[in-house]
Order: sequence, then structure tokens, then C-alpha cells
Amino acid sequence: MKSSLPKRIFQAGLLGFYRNRTVSLSSVMILTITLFILTAFYFFRAIFDYTLVEIRDKVDVRIYFTGDATEDQMNDVKAKLLGLPEVKSVVFTSRNQAYADFKDRHANDQLTLQALDELGDNPFGASLAVQAKDTSQYERIAESLSTNSSLLGSSQSAIDKINYFQLKDSIDKLNSIIGWVNTVGFWISMIFIAMSCMIVYNTIRLAIFVYRDEISIMKLVGASNWFIRGPFIIESMLYGITATVLTLIISYPITMWISKKTVFFFEGMNLHSYYLQHFFSLAGLLLLSSIVLSGVSAFFAVRKYLKV
Repeated sequence: MKSSLPKRIFQAGLLGFYRNRTVSLSSVMILTITLFILTAFYFFRAIFDYTLVEIRDKVDVRIYFTGDATEDQMNDVKAKLLGLPEVKSVVFTSRNQAYADFKDRHANDQLTLQALDELGDNPFGASLAVQAKDTSQYERIAESLSTNSSLLGSSQSAIDKINYFQLKDSIDKLNSIIGWVNTVGFWISMIFIAMSCMIVYNTIRLAIFVYRDEISIMKLVGASNWFIRGPFIIESMLYGITATVLTLIISYPITMWISKKTVFFFEGMNLHSYYLQHFFSLAGLLLLSSIVLSGVSAFFAVRKYLKV
């Protein structure tokens, strides 16, 4: 008898889901809207993280060498920079490359090119573009290269200037923005989760309200709390599973349409491709969220009528 109890509870949950199609439909719709908002937040976070990585990749500190810096000194500085734990990458630009890059950038400015030709010599020095693993680490890198540091030794004289101090205000502002967005994003997530729990709880509670007389009768004839509560939990979990499937189906054409509109704004990131690549992780997140939300909500919603 006990071995058949879970089966009976599951069958009762399935029957309740099918029998009360109007209640089931409204509950599924509310859950679908909730999960769709969660999906939108999931994509928004992905876009923000992608944009943040793109911005970080474009931020670097340049070290300019003097005109008489030897190749050995420049290689020594590069090697010591790569040895720092804060450094992600170091790219060397020669004097000739810097000269050619400048001419390419000003190809349409004949006055500037004419002035450059009149100099008769290459005025540019070689440089290193240093990229940190995190934007907050540039100051530590700059300090390691200062005259007060013994890191570079005799190669210190080869350095003409470091542009970190000109970029310091911009880098500090970027770090502040990153910190602010992460903090705000965390609290928005917490508020959204709390609101979702309340919406789902109240929806399930209204659905169970329909069965209040049936619950009272079952209590009077001696049914256990678990036998009464079980079918409602199963039924609510079916709401969550159905809502998850609907959300994933709806997201497919929407991400395809958005990708066509935003392909020029987020170069390198296609939202529809991201959806397909992360389909199973998104599906798992939505399924787990919907089952937990609906199951827990049903567990507590029926509590009032069980008098426990």
C-alpha cells in the first residue's frame, strides 16, 4: 500500500492539472511571464558582460621608450612585465610600425602628413601596450615601473614615459562604473527573485483556493497531510515544466529577431547564437527555478487549509 502511495499522488497531480484546465492555464501563463522576465535578465547580463569584456580589452597602458633605447633593454622590460602576475598581455610596437600607424590614421589629413615629412626623421619611439587582467591593477603595474622600483634595474633608463598617469582618471571612473553596475545588478536580482516568489506564491494560492472544500473533506475522512499536499505540489511542478517549455519556445524567434536588429550594436555577439550555445544551461536554470518556485509555493499555499 505504501509503495503505491507516490504513484497515486503523482496520478492525482496529473489529473488535477488536466481537470482544472482554466486554473492550470492561468497559472502557467503567470509562470511563463515570470520565467520570460528571468530569461530577459539572463540575456541582459550576457550582453553587459560581453560589453564589459570588450571595454576592458580596449583599455591598456603604454610604455614609451627613449630614442636611444637598445633592443636588449626593450626586451628586458617586456620580459619583466610579462613576469608580473597582474599583466595579461604585452604587445611591442617598433618605431617604424608607430610611424606607419600614424600615417594610416591621418591618411586624409594632408597638412599633418606634410608636417611629418618636413621633419625628415621618424619622431616616434618604440612602445609597449600593457593590458592588465583587471582594470584595477594598472596602478600597481605603473608603480612597478616607477623610478622608485627596482624591478627594471638598468633598463629603467630606456623608458621615456608611461601614459597611465594621463589615463588614471578615466581608468578610475571605469572601475567605479563596473563596481556600481555589479552592486546594482546584485540588488536588482535579489528584488526580482523576491517579487517572482510572491507572484508565483499568490498565483498558486489562488489555484489551491478552488480546492479548499475538497481539502477539508479529505481531512475529515482521515487523509494524511502529505497525501493532500502531494498532488498540489505535483500539479504546481507541472505548471513550472510547461511554463519552461513555453518560455524556451517563445525565446527562439524573439532572439532571432533581436539579433537582426542589434548585430551592428554588439559586433561579435549574436544573441540568437548565444541562446543556442547556452540552451541547456538556460533550460536547466528555468526548469530548476520554475520547479522550486512552484513546488515551494504550493507547499506553503496549502498549509493554511491543512491547519498545520
